[in-house]
Amino acid sequence: MRRAGAILAVLAGALAVVGVTGCVALADGFPFSVRDASGTMVTIAAPPRRIISLAPSVTEILFALGLDRMIVGISDADDYPPDRVQTKERVGGVLISLERVVSLRPDLVVGMPSLQRDHLTKLRTLRLPVLAVDASSIEETAAQIRLLGRATDRLREAEDLASSIERRAQVVRPGPRRSVYIEVWNEPVLVAGGNTLIHDLVRRTGGANIFEDQHGYVQVPQETILTRNPQVILLLYPGRDSLMARPGWRGTAAVREGRVYELPPSLVTRPGPRIADGLALVARLLASAR
Repeated sequence: MRRAGAILAVLAGALAVVGVTGCVALADGFPFSVRDASGTMVTIAAPPRRIISLAPSVTEILFALGLDRMIVGISDADDYPPDRVQTKERVGGVLISLERVVSLRPDLVVGMPSLQRDHLTKLRTLRLPVLAVDASSIEETAAQIRLLGRATDRLREAEDLASSIERRAQVVRPGPRRSVYIEVWNEPVLVAGGNTLIHDLVRRTGGANIFEDQHGYVQVPQETILTRNPQVILLLYPGRDSLMARPGWRGTAAVREGRVYELPPSLVTRPGPRIADGLALVARLLASAR
């Protein structure tokens, strides 16, 4: 469980496979109906007043939209904004406490099917109002923010936030391409492939993800990594020194040239308000590697 919890801390709010760009919204005002990221048609009868977030990225968005008083529950992995999450009830991490969720009497539960599909299904069988969201790109992040603004009656705030992220992303220009290896965790080795948010950031800043041909977050043999010989390595956990000391890795261009960088995972894997900061950080790192 400790290992699972550590991986969750990196990936919570990050395992985005199905984006929100395909959502179908019907009518204005409330009731509000939408086909969510799980493919389920969801109807929200009225602006929610008791919201539970099951993902850190969702929690960050809800706070950014000014919904502090409406948030009654969050996940164990939530850590931002640091001062405000401390006042909220926790409903679980790797395993969501269904009993705790029910006891908080939510009129909206927001979660990620890529991270907790089974839990969302169980909550729906309990007749709780569940909205599933996911995002694996800047565009989908902006769409997710707008969707949550629509679902919570915070349209103006959501549009301002989403537009700001889009503007900041547009000013980033890719530089010369370098092959990039993104390691999410080391035991077991878990890498970020295509269709992940961190992949989108790397792509936008001129990097070529060596595992773009893989879907989502996957385990790969060390031999495959070494064969693909990345020029830059990005780590989503503190482990630069140990990686550079791995047998055989000195032969890679990234280790040989010292182009191994640690990134704060919450900044580059959560599709939320801070994703433009994550994009700027990746751009700076790849620029310094040239």
